[in-house]
Amino acid sequence: MKPIEIKRELESALKNENWVTSYDKDNESMKVIDKRVNKGVTIQLSTIKDKFKENKEKALKDTVQIVSEGLRLLVMPIEIKGNEKNIYPVVRSTSFPLEKEDGKKLIYSDHTAETRIFYAVDRGASYSLIDEESLSTEGISLKEIKEMALFNVRSLSHELKVDEVAGNKFYFLHTDDGYDASRILNEPLLKEMDEKVAGELAVAVPHQDVLVFADIQNETGFDVLAQMVFQFFSEGRVPITALPFVYKDGELEPIFILAQRKPKGSTKK
Repeated sequence: MKPIEIKRELESALKNENWVTSYDKDNESMKVIDKRVNKGVTIQLSTIKDKFKENKEKALKDTVQIVSEGLRLLVMPIEIKGNEKNIYPVVRSTSFPLEKEDGKKLIYSDHTAETRIFYAVDRGASYSLIDEESLSTEGISLKEIKEMALFNVRSLSHELKVDEVAGNKFYFLHTDDGYDASRILNEPLLKEMDEKVAGELAVAVPHQDVLVFADIQNETGFDVLAQMVFQFFSEGRVPITALPFVYKDGELEPIFILAQRKPKGSTKK
Protein backbone atom coordinates (compact mmCIF):
# COMPACT_ATOMS: atom_id res chain seq x y z
CA MET A 1 0.00 0.00 0.00
CA LYS A 2 1.06 3.56 -0.66
CA PRO A 3 1.58 5.88 2.34
CA ILE A 4 -1.40 8.02 1.32
CA GLU A 5 -3.60 4.90 1.31
CA ILE A 6 -2.36 3.88 4.77
CA LYS A 7 -3.07 7.42 5.95
CA ARG A 8 -6.70 7.14 4.82
CA GLU A 9 -7.13 3.79 6.56
CA LEU A 10 -5.72 5.20 9.80
CA GLU A 11 -7.88 8.32 9.65
CA SER A 12 -10.97 6.15 9.39
CA ALA A 13 -9.88 4.01 12.34
CA LEU A 14 -8.67 6.83 14.58
CA LYS A 15 -11.87 8.84 14.87
CA ASN A 16 -12.14 10.69 18.18
CA GLU A 17 -13.67 14.08 18.92
CA ASN A 18 -10.47 15.12 20.73
CA TRP A 19 -8.09 14.11 17.94
CA VAL A 20 -7.10 15.84 14.70
CA THR A 21 -4.76 14.53 12.02
CA SER A 22 -2.28 16.09 9.62
CA TYR A 23 -0.26 14.61 6.75
CA ASP A 24 3.30 15.43 5.67
CA LYS A 25 3.58 14.27 2.08
CA ASP A 26 7.31 15.01 1.76
CA ASN A 27 8.26 12.94 4.81
CA GLU A 28 5.47 10.38 4.30
CA SER A 29 4.34 10.83 7.88
CA MET A 30 1.05 11.39 9.65
CA LYS A 31 0.51 13.14 12.97
CA VAL A 32 -2.40 12.63 15.34
CA ILE A 33 -2.85 15.46 17.86
CA ASP A 34 -4.95 15.55 21.01
CA LYS A 35 -6.52 19.01 21.06
CA ARG A 36 -6.79 19.02 24.85
CA VAL A 37 -3.01 19.18 25.30
CA ASN A 38 -1.97 20.19 21.77
CA LYS A 39 0.42 17.25 21.65
CA GLY A 40 0.46 14.29 19.36
CA VAL A 41 1.98 11.11 17.99
CA THR A 42 3.80 10.96 14.66
CA ILE A 43 3.51 7.86 12.48
CA GLN A 44 6.22 7.25 9.87
CA LEU A 45 4.07 5.64 7.20
CA SER A 46 6.95 4.48 5.02
CA THR A 47 8.24 2.24 7.81
CA ILE A 48 4.97 0.35 8.24
CA LYS A 49 3.90 -0.07 4.62
CA ASP A 50 5.47 -3.54 4.38
CA LYS A 51 3.43 -4.65 7.39
CA PHE A 52 0.27 -3.35 5.75
CA LYS A 53 1.17 -5.20 2.58
CA GLU A 54 1.73 -8.44 4.48
CA ASN A 55 -1.39 -8.27 6.67
CA LYS A 56 -3.47 -5.11 6.41
CA GLU A 57 -5.94 -5.92 9.19
CA LYS A 58 -3.26 -6.83 11.76
CA ALA A 59 -1.06 -3.87 10.85
CA LEU A 60 -4.00 -1.49 11.14
CA LYS A 61 -5.03 -2.92 14.51
CA ASP A 62 -1.48 -2.79 15.89
CA THR A 63 -0.87 0.76 14.69
CA VAL A 64 -4.17 2.05 16.06
CA GLN A 65 -3.40 0.42 19.41
CA ILE A 66 0.07 2.00 19.59
CA VAL A 67 -1.21 5.46 18.61
CA SER A 68 -4.18 5.30 20.98
CA GLU A 69 -1.97 4.28 23.89
CA GLY A 70 0.55 6.99 23.04
CA LEU A 71 -2.15 9.64 23.00
CA ARG A 72 -3.60 8.35 26.26
CA LEU A 73 -0.24 8.78 27.95
CA LEU A 74 0.14 12.32 26.63
CA VAL A 75 -2.79 13.53 28.72
CA MET A 76 -1.55 11.72 31.84
CA PRO A 77 1.05 13.50 34.00
CA ILE A 78 4.27 11.62 34.76
CA GLU A 79 4.33 10.77 38.46
CA ILE A 80 7.50 9.33 39.97
CA LYS A 81 6.79 9.44 43.70
CA GLY A 82 4.62 6.47 44.50
CA ASN A 83 5.83 4.71 41.34
CA GLU A 84 9.38 3.95 42.47
CA LYS A 85 8.92 0.22 41.74
CA ASN A 86 7.78 1.03 38.19
CA ILE A 87 10.89 2.96 37.09
CA TYR A 88 12.93 1.10 34.47
CA PRO A 89 15.87 1.82 32.16
CA VAL A 90 15.19 1.83 28.43
CA VAL A 91 17.98 1.17 25.90
CA ARG A 92 18.00 3.26 22.72
CA SER A 93 20.45 4.05 19.94
CA THR A 94 22.56 7.19 20.24
CA SER A 95 20.54 8.68 17.37
CA PHE A 96 17.36 8.60 19.46
CA PRO A 97 16.01 12.14 20.09
CA LEU A 98 17.04 13.78 23.36
CA GLU A 99 13.86 15.82 23.49
CA LYS A 100 10.16 15.09 23.29
CA GLU A 101 8.13 16.63 20.49
CA ASP A 102 7.04 19.41 22.86
CA GLY A 103 10.67 20.34 23.49
CA LYS A 104 10.99 18.84 26.97
CA LYS A 105 14.48 17.36 27.48
CA LEU A 106 14.65 13.67 28.32
CA ILE A 107 16.92 12.41 31.08
CA TYR A 108 19.51 9.82 30.05
CA SER A 109 22.85 8.21 30.90
CA ASP A 110 25.71 7.35 28.55
CA HIS A 111 26.21 3.64 27.94
CA THR A 112 28.30 2.66 24.89
CA ALA A 113 29.28 4.38 21.66
CA GLU A 114 26.17 2.77 20.13
CA THR A 115 23.63 3.02 22.93
CA ARG A 116 22.14 5.39 25.50
CA ILE A 117 20.02 4.69 28.55
CA PHE A 118 16.77 6.58 29.05
CA TYR A 119 14.44 6.14 31.99
CA ALA A 120 10.73 5.40 32.01
CA VAL A 121 7.70 5.06 34.24
CA ASP A 122 5.94 1.79 33.47
CA ARG A 123 2.19 2.27 32.93
CA GLY A 124 1.06 -1.25 32.25
CA ALA A 125 0.45 -1.50 28.52
CA SER A 126 3.30 0.94 27.80
CA TYR A 127 5.62 3.41 29.48
CA SER A 128 6.48 7.11 29.47
CA LEU A 129 10.04 8.39 29.17
CA ILE A 130 10.97 10.72 32.01
CA ASP A 131 11.96 14.32 31.23
CA GLU A 132 13.95 16.90 33.20
CA GLU A 133 10.84 18.89 34.05
CA SER A 134 9.26 15.91 35.80
CA LEU A 135 12.39 15.44 37.93
CA SER A 136 12.46 19.11 38.85
CA THR A 137 8.76 19.15 39.73
CA GLU A 138 9.08 16.19 42.09
CA GLY A 139 12.50 17.11 43.48
CA ILE A 140 14.20 13.89 42.40
CA SER A 141 17.73 13.59 40.99
CA LEU A 142 18.92 11.63 37.97
CA LYS A 143 21.15 9.60 40.31
CA GLU A 144 18.10 8.51 42.32
CA ILE A 145 16.20 7.57 39.16
CA LYS A 146 19.16 5.57 37.89
CA GLU A 147 19.44 3.67 41.17
CA MET A 148 15.71 2.85 41.13
CA ALA A 149 15.83 1.72 37.50
CA LEU A 150 18.89 -0.52 37.87
CA PHE A 151 17.46 -2.08 41.04
CA ASN A 152 14.14 -2.79 39.32
CA VAL A 153 15.64 -4.24 36.13
CA ARG A 154 17.53 -6.82 38.21
CA SER A 155 14.18 -8.06 39.53
CA LEU A 156 12.92 -8.94 36.05
CA SER A 157 12.92 -12.58 34.95
CA HIS A 158 15.67 -13.70 32.59
CA GLU A 159 14.80 -17.15 31.30
CA LEU A 160 16.85 -17.92 28.21
CA LYS A 161 16.26 -20.12 25.18
CA VAL A 162 19.37 -21.68 23.70
CA ASP A 163 20.39 -22.76 20.20
CA GLU A 164 23.68 -24.16 18.92
CA VAL A 165 25.21 -23.37 15.53
CA ALA A 166 28.60 -24.61 14.29
CA GLY A 167 29.86 -25.28 17.82
CA ASN A 168 28.69 -21.92 19.19
CA LYS A 169 25.81 -21.45 21.64
CA PHE A 170 23.33 -18.60 21.33
CA TYR A 171 21.00 -17.59 24.17
CA PHE A 172 17.86 -15.53 23.56
CA LEU A 173 15.76 -13.54 25.99
CA HIS A 174 12.36 -12.46 24.68
CA THR A 175 9.58 -11.82 27.18
CA ASP A 176 7.97 -9.01 25.17
CA ASP A 177 7.54 -6.87 28.29
CA GLY A 178 9.24 -3.84 26.74
CA TYR A 179 12.44 -4.28 28.76
CA ASP A 180 14.20 -7.24 27.13
CA ALA A 181 17.09 -5.10 25.87
CA SER A 182 17.16 -3.29 29.23
CA ARG A 183 18.37 -6.49 30.87
CA ILE A 184 21.79 -5.81 29.36
CA LEU A 185 22.12 -3.48 32.38
CA ASN A 186 21.67 -6.37 34.81
CA GLU A 187 25.32 -6.70 35.80
CA PRO A 188 24.87 -9.88 37.88
CA LEU A 189 23.28 -11.52 34.82
CA LEU A 190 26.21 -10.51 32.60
CA LYS A 191 28.69 -11.88 35.12
CA GLU A 192 26.69 -15.10 35.41
CA MET A 193 26.78 -15.57 31.64
CA ASP A 194 30.48 -14.71 31.52
CA GLU A 195 31.20 -17.51 33.97
CA LYS A 196 28.94 -19.89 32.09
CA VAL A 197 30.42 -19.64 28.58
CA ALA A 198 33.37 -21.70 27.37
CA GLY A 199 34.52 -19.15 24.79
CA GLU A 200 34.08 -15.40 24.36
CA LEU A 201 30.86 -13.85 25.68
CA ALA A 202 29.17 -11.64 23.10
CA VAL A 203 26.06 -9.61 23.83
CA ALA A 204 23.62 -7.89 21.46
CA VAL A 205 20.54 -5.66 21.70
CA PRO A 206 19.40 -5.38 18.06
CA HIS A 207 15.98 -4.11 19.10
CA GLN A 208 13.96 -3.33 22.21
CA ASP A 209 12.32 -6.75 22.50
CA VAL A 210 15.30 -9.09 22.45
CA LEU A 211 18.59 -9.66 24.26
CA VAL A 212 21.12 -12.06 22.75
CA PHE A 213 24.06 -13.75 24.49
CA ALA A 214 26.54 -15.76 22.46
CA ASP A 215 29.16 -18.25 23.57
CA ILE A 216 31.63 -17.73 20.71
CA GLN A 217 34.05 -20.65 20.41
CA ASN A 218 35.31 -20.23 16.85
CA GLU A 219 35.45 -17.62 14.09
CA THR A 220 32.27 -18.94 12.47
CA GLY A 221 30.43 -17.87 15.60
CA PHE A 222 31.18 -14.22 14.93
CA ASP A 223 29.82 -14.50 11.40
CA VAL A 224 26.64 -16.24 12.56
CA LEU A 225 26.11 -13.67 15.31
CA ALA A 226 26.61 -10.74 12.96
CA GLN A 227 24.05 -12.09 10.47
CA MET A 228 21.60 -12.95 13.23
CA VAL A 229 21.80 -9.54 14.89
CA PHE A 230 21.43 -7.69 11.60
CA GLN A 231 18.27 -9.65 10.81
CA PHE A 232 16.80 -8.91 14.24
CA PHE A 233 17.75 -5.24 13.86
CA SER A 234 16.01 -4.95 10.48
CA GLU A 235 12.83 -6.60 11.75
CA GLY A 236 12.52 -4.95 15.16
CA ARG A 237 9.69 -2.59 16.07
CA VAL A 238 12.15 -0.36 17.96
CA PRO A 239 15.63 -0.99 16.46
CA ILE A 240 18.65 -0.20 18.64
CA THR A 241 21.93 -1.34 17.09
CA ALA A 242 23.07 -3.98 14.60
CA LEU A 243 26.51 -4.00 16.20
CA PRO A 244 27.13 -6.76 18.78
CA PHE A 245 29.50 -6.35 21.73
CA VAL A 246 32.02 -8.50 23.51
CA TYR A 247 31.74 -8.50 27.30
CA LYS A 248 35.24 -8.38 28.73
CA ASP A 249 36.48 -7.33 32.17
CA GLY A 250 33.07 -5.91 33.01
CA GLU A 251 32.94 -3.75 29.88
CA LEU A 252 31.07 -3.94 26.56
CA GLU A 253 33.30 -3.42 23.55
CA PRO A 254 32.27 -3.36 19.85
CA ILE A 255 32.80 -6.82 18.45
CA PHE A 256 34.14 -5.68 15.08
CA ILE A 257 37.18 -4.13 16.80
CA LEU A 258 37.93 -7.27 18.78
CA ALA A 259 37.21 -9.55 15.83
CA GLN A 260 39.95 -7.86 13.81
CA ARG A 261 42.47 -8.58 16.58
CA LYS A 262 41.08 -11.99 17.53
CA PRO A 263 43.62 -14.78 16.88
CA LYS A 264 42.35 -17.83 15.06
CA GLY A 265 40.99 -20.52 17.35
CA SER A 266 41.14 -18.26 20.43
CA THR A 267 38.96 -19.32 23.35
CA LYS A 268 38.30 -18.09 26.84
CA LYS A 269 40.65 -19.38 29.55
